[in-house]
Amino acid sequence: MPARSIRVLVVEDFEPFQRFVASILQKQPELQIICKVSDGSEAVQKAEELQPDLILLDIGLPSLNGIEVARQIRKLSPKSKILFVSQESSAEMVHGALGTGAQGYVLKSDARRELLEGVNAVLRGEQFVGNRFTGHDFAGASDTRASCSVRSNAVVGPLQQDIKIAHHEVGFYSDDRRFLDELTQFIGAALRAGNAAIVVSTESHRDSLLARLQAYSLDVGAAIEQGRYIALDAADALSTFMINGMPDPVRFMKVLGDLVARAAKAGKGEQARVAIFGEVCHLLWAQGNAGAAIQVEKLGNLLVKRYDADILCGYIMKTSQREPERHIYERICAEHSAVCSQWTGL
Repeated sequence: MPARSIRVLVVEDFEPFQRFVASILQKQPELQIICKVSDGSEAVQKAEELQPDLILLDIGLPSLNGIEVARQIRKLSPKSKILFVSQESSAEMVHGALGTGAQGYVLKSDARRELLEGVNAVLRGEQFVGNRFTGHDFAGASDTRASCSVRSNAVVGPLQQDIKIAHHEVGFYSDDRRFLDELTQFIGAALRAGNAAIVVSTESHRDSLLARLQAYSLDVGAAIEQGRYIALDAADALSTFMINGMPDPVRFMKVLGDLVARAAKAGKGEQARVAIFGEVCHLLWAQGNAGAAIQVEKLGNLLVKRYDADILCGYIMKTSQREPERHIYERICAEHSAVCSQWTGL
């Protein structure tokens, strides 16, 4: 890596994550943040004006999304290397991002572990894709020069189609908008891919999600008829497997297992997966039953091991968490393969 300062433009509309990125980059003094912007159109303007060496770019931006931003920057600042840092977790989205000529893609939830590794790989002229996308081949996705080497934690080779990695992830959100943004992406990506989706949530969140999915031109009505989209009330779901304030493992696996198996059969293709969003653990914690919430999370780990399913658990924390409950937060995080925290109370 060159000894001179490497000029970095950070494009991110969530200020706490901007600060997080800055704290990570500070670990390498040669990485100098020359500008931080939160708007897509402004990012294009600043890239042309400043000609940075490296651009860390989110996808979900105001005025102009990150994919279009990257396309424009490639023309206006062709020497700038682009590393996407986004919460968008579908392989289709990664292909689209790298197809702009960007050199790398890191999930926000994995940034603590992978951001610097990705930055260094991209600066060496290599392509970098994070561990989460093991089993996908993105070697041909970028339109950069053919001689560009590939630096990816993803497994590339003939065994890819046989690899299935299940994820049990958790997100902590400070408001409904960010919560619904991620939920829409998670469920929408599954339905677009022909997979099945199960949503176990409150009525207001189910209604908001449905409206958002329809706004993205997804035929949710057809998915419901096909059995690929199943929406349940979180409180009602809890009543099916809770006994004396704690989850019964046999009932849980029976109720949820049957549901996942039914949804999987409705999915398109022989290897259809099921995306599950659950809000039941949030309800339990909010009711003061954190012990039960943690036990349900443990059962969720068993569920993803048994079925071709991915689980996203959502917690909306609208007020600062009281210090005595921080250990609960840490125990919940420990039960998941990845944590995405957009909660400013942490």
